[in-house]
Amino acid sequence: MARQGGPSFSDLDGGVAWPERGVYFVFEPGENRRSNSHVARVVRVGTHALRAWSNTTLWNRLRQHRGARDGSGNHRTSVFRMHVGRALIARDGLQDVYPHWDQGRNATVDIRRGEQDLERRVSEVIGRMRLAWIAVSDDAGPGSDRGVIERGAIALLASEGRKADPPSPGWLGRRAPSEQMRLSGLWHVHHVGDSPDPTFLDVLEDWATRR
Repeated sequence: MARQGGPSFSDLDGGVAWPERGVYFVFEPGENRRSNSHVARVVRVGTHALRAWSNTTLWNRLRQHRGARDGSGNHRTSVFRMHVGRALIARDGLQDVYPHWDQGRNATVDIRRGEQDLERRVSEVIGRMRLAWIAVSDDAGPGSDRGVIERGAIALLASEGRKADPPSPGWLGRRAPSEQMRLSGLWHVHHVGDSPDPTFLDVLEDWATRR
């Protein structure tokens, strides 16, 4: 059975019976659909193991985004954390304080130590977000159904974000360096300019209704 839930990132627990693989949908406080203000809009769609050799699990990916329990984290292993940090830097004028943010997969101990205050702020922002997920237990690889769902959902939501369900005026992502991110209302850069392919909805429905 595909599992859906609504915990916040700060409440995530590795003891939950997570599916090995899946697709997750993130919702952010204060971000609701224009067409129905009582319904939260999706601000990020994600998955994992899109390389044939990857053994990353859904829980491992979510834990990378959440960071450690003490609030620390590593944005070099989470593009989601990287995007949120870049928006905080732009909003608060911290470019000179964090000149190495998002630069390179590796960083010296001193650089990472100097970034920990911002990593904790990123953890606080993401920690308040909530998520739902579905199990999609196909093989790892770029042609997986998880990739189809992720790409299709991002393209559709980005298109709607520019028209029907734009981000709120105070959404942190409006301060992101990426214009596509600011306009789409999604914490994404890739696929936000793609043409939505509605066939992904059939794939999503198939996995979401499996028993």
